[in-house]
Amino acid sequence: MAIKKSNKVAASQAATIKKILKRCSSLGKKNQGSCYFSDVPKGHFPVYVGQLRSRYVVPIAWLAHPEFQTLLQLAEEEFGFEHDMGLTIPCDEAVFQSLISMFR
Repeated sequence: MAIKKSNKVAASQAATIKKILKRCSSLGKKNQGSCYFSDVPKGHFPVYVGQLRSRYVVPIAWLAHPEFQTLLQLAEEEFGFEHDMGLTIPCDEAVFQSLISMFR
């Protein structure tokens, strides 16, 4: 049973990541004429963190980190994927900075 359960979790995480990537790529196309996403290099996407919604541009490779996936699941639970702000992560900014410092 544990193997089936972990396969379900992996499938759920993969589906979540696919939705996020689709959402991020569509945001870039939608705002192509503006400078809003002009500073996002290929292979990266913007996220908004903390009460002030500070903007971070993070590499897509971070999607593979289990800790980042946990943040994405929290974002999905709290905000869903249907909003105009981009990917908003419900996390204190200091905690997010500490977490991403481990990825570098």
